[in-house]
Amino acid sequence: MFNSSEEIILSISKKFKRIRRSKKISQSDLAIRSGVSFGTIKRFESKGEISLHSLVKLCITLNIVDDFKNIII
Repeated sequence: MFNSSEEIILSISKKFKRIRRSKKISQSDLAIRSGVSFGTIKRFESKGEISLHSLVKLCITLNIVDDFKNIII
């Protein structure tokens, strides 16, 4: 299905964006709620670039930690 790590990363970031939008939360509101900068969220959703620490914070804020744990554990 995926041919590169970049494809996997972009797929994850697109899915994350869909989840955020389905919860009707703007990037700026998510930044305020999570403590992750607006620029970091914008970069993650467009380029897939984010630290693991920030990604975990976003998952906690959107209440999708179980989805994240299924990927890691």
